[in-house]
Amino acid sequence: MSKRVISGSAVALVTPFRQDMSLDREALRKLVRLHIAAGTDIVIPCGTTGESPTLLPEEQTEIIEIVREESGSKILVAAGAGTNSTTKAVELAKSAEKAGAEAILSVAPYYNKPSQEGFYQHYRHIAEAIGIPVIVYNVPGRTGCNINAETILRLAQDFENIAAVKEASDNMGQIMELLASRPDGFSVLTGEDPLILPFMALGGDGVISVAANQVPGEIKKLVTLVQEGELEEARRVNNRLRRLFRLNFLESNPVPVKYSLSLMGLVEEVYRLPLVPMQEESKAVLRKELQTLGLID
Repeated sequence: MSKRVISGSAVALVTPFRQDMSLDREALRKLVRLHIAAGTDIVIPCGTTGESPTLLPEEQTEIIEIVREESGSKILVAAGAGTNSTTKAVELAKSAEKAGAEAILSVAPYYNKPSQEGFYQHYRHIAEAIGIPVIVYNVPGRTGCNINAETILRLAQDFENIAAVKEASDNMGQIMELLASRPDGFSVLTGEDPLILPFMALGGDGVISVAANQVPGEIKKLVTLVQEGELEEARRVNNRLRRLFRLNFLESNPVPVKYSLSLMGLVEEVYRLPLVPMQEESKAVLRKELQTLGLID
């Protein structure tokens, strides 16, 4: 598989649950069909937005199998398969590959705070254990640690299947270093919806988006417009969505986006503890924005 397929508009997919906390399989299939129709390039189940810390290994396997079956060859499936134990991360990666994932997204080890060499060895073991592309996920705001640009570039040079990074550090200096120094075929994607326009204008390859759950067609349009150099129209789309981008993090992700999807009739408003429903005042603010955008009545 060419590394360059890791580009464009990718959705960090929510995991729909029923009131008894079981997986809502039909809702999951419906979400995948929605993204195929909207032109989303990559679907990423079992990531942080998919409440991966609360998924059992067998649930991860079933979710990936369902998404892969529903997607067919229409959309790339890059499954979340990361944790802060290297041994467990390797097991999750192998399981995801066996379940049909065409790539994996592997979050930086959190809480442990490894050295840069520790990050390198963590991803080395994952890359050597599987035959599909690995997307490194750098998100210091969640993990408490940063994978330096030098370490990411070293991994990209040393392992052919370390194919991309989801860079969510908000560190523009680091982002520019990655874009300037990356080897051929290595993709750099943003994990921050508010940065899609400036990030891609600098040469980034796309986004792994939370808002794509709610507005998949518009996120795809924004990405395409920047790719084609239509910056004036891209600014218009970005300005329309910028408040939604912010409100999706009014409380901890994925609570706001899941609440939105429940109002849109796509999933039930069910979260696994320790996540709980939004406060009523937060719900009111988000609901008003969804009405403004025409997503609900």
